[in-house]
Formats: sequence, structure tokens, C-alpha cells
Amino acid sequence: MNDTSFSRRQTLQAALAGVATPLLAATATDASASGFIPADAARWVLTLPQGDVEIGALSHRALRIRFLPPRGATQPSPASLMLLPGLDQPLMKIRFGEDTGEFELADIRCVFHRETGTLKFFDRNGTLLLSEAPGSRRLTPSRLDDEPVFIAEQAFKSPAGERLYGTGCFQDGAMDLRGLPRRLTQVNTQISLPFMLSSRGYGLLWHNNGMAELNPPEERVVLDRMGTDGKVEYVDVTTTTGNARVERKGVRFEGRFHTEMSGRHAFLLDVGRSMASRHSVTIDGKPCVEMTNLWLPPTSGFVVELPAGEHHVVIEADEKDAPSLHFGPALARTTWRSPVAEAIDYVVIAGPSADEVLEGYREVTGATPMMPRWAYGYIHCRERFHSSEEIVDTLREFRRRKLPVDVMVQDWQYWGHHGWNAMRFDEAHYPDPASLVRDVHSLNARLMLSVWAKVDRKSELGRAAAAARHYIGKTDWIDFFDPKSAAFYWENQRERLLKLGIDAWWQDATEPENDDLVGRRTAAGRGERVRLAYPFHVTRTVYEGQRQALPDQRVMILTRSAFPGQQRHAAATWSGDIGNDWDTLKRQIPAGLNMAAAGYAYWTVDAGGFFRPGDGQYTDKAYHERFLRWFQYATFLPLQRVHGYMTDTEFWRYGDKVEAVSRQYLELRYRLLPYLYSVAHEVHAKGAPIMRPLVFDFPDDPQALDQAHSYLFGRALHVAPVLAPDVSSWPVYLPQSAGGWVDFWTGERRAGGRTHDVPSPLERIPLHLRAGSILPLGPVLQSTTDATGEVIDLYVVPGRDGAFDLYEDDGLDYAYEKGGFSVIRLSWDDKRGVLRLAARRGRFDGMLKTRRFRLHRVGPGQPPLQSAPLQELVYTGRMTEVRLA
Repeated sequence: MNDTSFSRRQTLQAALAGVATPLLAATATDASASGFIPADAARWVLTLPQGDVEIGALSHRALRIRFLPPRGATQPSPASLMLLPGLDQPLMKIRFGEDTGEFELADIRCVFHRETGTLKFFDRNGTLLLSEAPGSRRLTPSRLDDEPVFIAEQAFKSPAGERLYGTGCFQDGAMDLRGLPRRLTQVNTQISLPFMLSSRGYGLLWHNNGMAELNPPEERVVLDRMGTDGKVEYVDVTTTTGNARVERKGVRFEGRFHTEMSGRHAFLLDVGRSMASRHSVTIDGKPCVEMTNLWLPPTSGFVVELPAGEHHVVIEADEKDAPSLHFGPALARTTWRSPVAEAIDYVVIAGPSADEVLEGYREVTGATPMMPRWAYGYIHCRERFHSSEEIVDTLREFRRRKLPVDVMVQDWQYWGHHGWNAMRFDEAHYPDPASLVRDVHSLNARLMLSVWAKVDRKSELGRAAAAARHYIGKTDWIDFFDPKSAAFYWENQRERLLKLGIDAWWQDATEPENDDLVGRRTAAGRGERVRLAYPFHVTRTVYEGQRQALPDQRVMILTRSAFPGQQRHAAATWSGDIGNDWDTLKRQIPAGLNMAAAGYAYWTVDAGGFFRPGDGQYTDKAYHERFLRWFQYATFLPLQRVHGYMTDTEFWRYGDKVEAVSRQYLELRYRLLPYLYSVAHEVHAKGAPIMRPLVFDFPDDPQALDQAHSYLFGRALHVAPVLAPDVSSWPVYLPQSAGGWVDFWTGERRAGGRTHDVPSPLERIPLHLRAGSILPLGPVLQSTTDATGEVIDLYVVPGRDGAFDLYEDDGLDYAYEKGGFSVIRLSWDDKRGVLRLAARRGRFDGMLKTRRFRLHRVGPGQPPLQSAPLQELVYTGRMTEVRLA
């Protein structure tokens, strides 16, 4: 901590202010400088009768608050996974008055109120962002078997009109989380990130590595098992040991409960097992939740309007479920609870804009690296390729049909007789894996390989892991909390797989699967203490290992789970083993947007659904329609990919129509690469997401804040996927925006602040350009290997001023981290009708010295992609202005 001079009189005044505050002890001291009270400090402790409140500066816009047992703040804070180590903590300006204590930084101010003992947070303009709810701070002693722990709980006021987003990828379909119960666990199809973004201009990170509960309802409905429904279903599912056929029987539970008041009531359904296959709740004959999938999270929250009085509830469940249903009034507050904790611990980040909040989140949790350029092309998955020959023949067919693709993915079980994840290929089907990689490279593509965090104990690799005690308990999961075990794992992945030339890693099931840390002991202690953090350790092991082994080759990881701070490991996520129906597609949109709002930019889906309709899918016209709507949506995700269980997912297998429409979106994806790659750099440099929930750009438009199924892709494109069959048009709310919007396909201009019935035939997703946008598009490519950047079309949408930073770098290495990149600032002066290309900033090896820009002004009623350029400009890196008539 920096030492600063402070007069004796000021010191005495501050100390007396502490004495005069009933909830303060006789002193208010900086824990790192006993007996001395500076005017400015990076950390301050308020000693209350109930415990110590520690206020620490993390950045100029972020404060970390910890409430510990009495004298707990004298102990050093444990190392944080979420927060960057060695943050340069600024000094807070500290003032004590008769009733308050104030802790101020450039962009955030915290006020401690003597009477209530609560904290309030304000932005740089003095606007109130967030208030603790009086009397809600609870640190209750508990036990985890033989270990003492605390139940940590803190509630915050949530005024009417506030919208809350984040907490990761959930399947409950909710966008606004205000008052909604959620239980944050890591399981297949659910990714838990304990961070929320508010429409009021702040972010809150609940800093705990264990399971967290959001808005937990306190009352419980007594349920009676009514018997099975007599139906037996046999389904094919994925398991931790491969494919399996399981029997499922339905059962019915019923109960009654009473509500004291009419209004919104919050519910949390828990099926009583580690995973579910059905969430079905009906109250008073009205369905509240109805969702089925072969894998679902064990809990689901929902909010319903109910009158006061008695209510009847029916739960349809699986025969092996033991459901419980908790309920309570949906309060005007947000409550966080951790059942296994050492302290109440949270971070507040001030905006006031959503972009500033995520910039602050990036500053304290770490930057997202640039993915290799080829990762932004098409990624082709299926469950699964069975041989080297099958992979190469399929890739050749993509090239023959001129369907763009950049990455071929080998899913699980390529290890064959060697055992689960033995990090060896079955020689009978993959005789020369290094040659396979070379063949894929020769066809201008890359190879991604599925690698698990578990290893069969009976395999040669597993026996070595067991002998060295690298497993978690009696599981097959490697103990990545132990640095020696992590090093063992990476050493084998490096020597057995990386040296073959593998380009990218599919680190599957990093939850670990089925919340398997519960009841286990790890090198970091009981599994409940670190229940959410396992994927962080897996991805860090692989990312840091490859960066050391191949420092000039960008890492790309696809993994099924995530944790705050994990974004710095170049680890993209996806929504797991989802179904293919319309309702599942609809739920993925808020799931992905809430990943973005939680500070995790790279997320995608199994386009077409993982669980598909079997062999009939190839001729089923209804499925073909769903597939195309899925794939249209996937085109406007950070990563574009398909996947499918027990399916050959290639487009041509579904007939000419599917292939033709899919080609259209593949080609559009590749044309968008200059735009998307520039947006990706903004993720790295500022923390801004690629998928932008509308709160980012339209915080003052209440109707925009409620949109759960549309978003901006970057800042220029508004995307509204079609989510129902047999439609020729789709209702689209376009936010209030000066100059309005232009239909990407037709050029029709539409006003903002209204819902429009947008023509949406099967080949067209509703897509709009925002006035003032500058959209750079490249040529149609077959792979990013062909991307030279020599010719770029710039589409200018008049109606308001606008700007765009066109970013470029090598695309494959890490030179950009040391300044090896270039940026061309493009700006549009709407009044003058002038496009300005600023002087190029920066350079990198292989950069083109000149390039051609074809300039388009998007006119009324003219399809942008069909417009001829008004002018062609040879750009040499010098500032240029062009009038576009």
C-alpha cells in the first residue's frame, strides 16, 4: 500500500467518526497499517459487532467487499481464481462524517451508513447504482461434515424497472433474472457464472468458488407421490462411459400450498438427482414449466402471477426423481447465498454503461485472447467420425461441393481399445494420426480433437495416473486442483497429441459431469468448496501448457463449462447436449445472451440440436425447416458449428434445399469475417461481447430491455431468429435508434421503437442494419486460408453518424499482444455524406501495404448485397475522405 501524509487532526477526526458510529468499534483502521489512518488507502476495514467489513479497491471502477467473522480481516485474503493476481490497486479517497463513511474512486463511490450498517454504491455522476438491503447480511456458522464453514448471504435492493442479466447458460428460458430463483451448479447444458449485469449500470460478481443460490425461495410445498403413468420410454443417451440405452418411466407428484398475497411468486424445482430429463410443473391447471430433454439440469426456476389463497400443483417427473418445490413471493431484492463459504464476498463494478461495466470486469478478471482466425469460420462436428479416412473423405466432399469449412472435429471414442481418453488413437481406424493432420492441413483445414478431463483407470495412462495419485477420490476425474496432477495430464496431452499437430482442443465434460465434486475430496479441499471452479483449472492447464510448448501458435479450446476468469484461457463454451425442437432453440437465445452479460463472450450451440430425430432426420421436411432456422441462428454466434448425436451432420445428406440454404449462410459467414474479426478484437481489448444483449446499446428503451430473443451481432447487425414452423413473416421489435434500421435482405428502411412484421421465408432470417453502421464484408471463401484482405466492400448505412475500427493482424500468432496489429478507423459524417478513412495505426508482419475498398451507400429499397459500389478506393494507409452521393 502506498504511504501518504495525513495530519494528526485529520487522523483524530476519522478515528472519532468511527467511535461515534454505533455499529463501528472504537477504531476504523487500515488492516495493513496498524495504528495509522491514512487519507487514502487501497483497503479499509470497518469493525462491527457482527464482524469486519473489508472494502478494497480493485480498479478505478471496481470495489471488493468482504464481510468476515470478528477479527477475520486480520487474516490475509485467500488467492482468487476469478480475479487477476497482482492487480495495481488504486487508492480510495476516504472521508468520515457524523453518519457516514465514504470510499471514493474515479468511477465508483461507496457509502457506509451508520444507522443501518449497509453499503450503497454510486457511479461517477453520483447516481445510485446498488444498495445492500438492511438486515440482510448474514454469515451463519455451519458444518461441512467435520469442517466448520459459514452460510454466506447478502441481499440487495432491486427497484422497480431494474432488469438483471447474466449468471451464465441456463435452460429455463429467462432473460431478465430479477426475482428469479436459480441454483448455480455446473452440469451438462448449464454453465454457472456468478456475475450479474444490471440495467441500472453496475455489475456484481459473487466471489465464491462453491455452489451459489440466487433468490432462494424459503417455503416448501409438501408433495405426494401419486404413482406412475404407466408409460415406459427407451432412449439413447450419452454417458460418461459412452452411448447407452436407458429405460424411463413417468410418475406424478401432487401438492397444495397457500399464498398470503396476490402477485408474482418465485419457484425453484429440484428433481432430487444430479441430472433431470423433464421439468414439468402445473399450478391450478396452468402449465408453468414444460421442458423435456435427454439431459437437463437438476433445478429450474420460474416466476408466476398467483392470487392469494390455496393452490394445487402437479409435477410430472421421472420414476427415479425425488422432486422438491420451493416457493415464496418474488421480492424487490436480489439475494445471493453460498452454503459453503468463509465470508460474504462480492465485487461491484460501476458503469454507467454496460460496455463500461464489462470493460471493468475485463480489467479485474482478465482479457479474452484472440482466437486463431480460422476459428471464426465454419466448424464441422458430428458424433462421430470413425476413422481417418472418413474425416479426410468428408473434408474432400466439402471442397468438391464448394461448401466453406475451416475445422473438422473428431469427437470421442477414437481411442478404441486403449480405454477412455487414453490419449491414443485406435490404430485399426487411425493408423497414422500425424498423417491425418497433414492431410487435413493440405486441404486448408484444421483438426480439433476431443479430450476429456477423465481417464479410464484401466488404461495404460490411467494406471500411471492412479499410481501417482492424480485422481479425485474414487473417480476417473483427474485432480486438476493439484498442480502435479495437472502437469502430469498436460505432459501426456503434449507428448501424445500436441506433437501430432492437433490444432484445437475439445475439452469435454469439464464440469465435471453430473456435479461429481459433491462429497469428494480434492487437493483444494472438499469438493463443495470448489464446486464451480473445476473447468477453470482444466482450461488453464491446457492453455498455459500449449503457450509454453508452442508460443507462436494461438490456442483454441472448446469446453462445456466455465468459471469467471476462465475467459483468459482462450476457452469457448457451448450449451451442451440439447434437443432439437423449437422450444429448445428458443431457450438457447437468452442462454447465450446471459453468457455474454456474464462477461463470457465465446459461446455457441450444437446447431440442429445434439439429440436429433434418428435416421428419419434425413428425409423429415419438418426437421429440415428446424435445422435451417438453427443454422441461420448459428451464423450469428461467436462460433458457427453443427453437431448431432449418432448423426452424419453434413448438409448434403438432407437434400438440395437444405444444402442450398446452408451454403448461403456459410458464404455469408465468410463474407462477414472482416467485421467479425474486428468485433473479436474489441472483445480482447475492451471486454465487449460479440452477442450484444440490447441493454448494451439501448438502455433507455424499456421495450428493448425486455427482448429475450433478439440481439445485436457486433454493433451493426440486429438479429431476430425465427422460432416457429411454417411462417412467412416474423414479429421483430427494432429498438429506438436515430435514423432507424435497414432490412439486410431487401433494403427496406424501418423505424425504431416499433414491432414490425418482417418477411421471413425459409431462406431468410430477420436481419437489420442499424443506421450509422459501416459494415466491412470480404469475398466468399472456402476457408480462411484464402483470406487476403486485399479487397473489402464497405457498406455505409446513412441516417446518423457512425464509426468502425477495422482491425487486422497475422491471425495465427501472438504478435498482437506486443503491438503487431493494425487498425483503420472508418467514420461516417451523415450530414456531409462523407466517409473518412483515417491513417492506419500500427503494423504487423505480412501486412498489405495497399488494399482496395469498394464503397457502397445503402439506399432505400435496394438490397445491400445486390448494390453496385459507388466508388473503388485504393488505400495506402494515409487518411482519405470520400463523398458518397
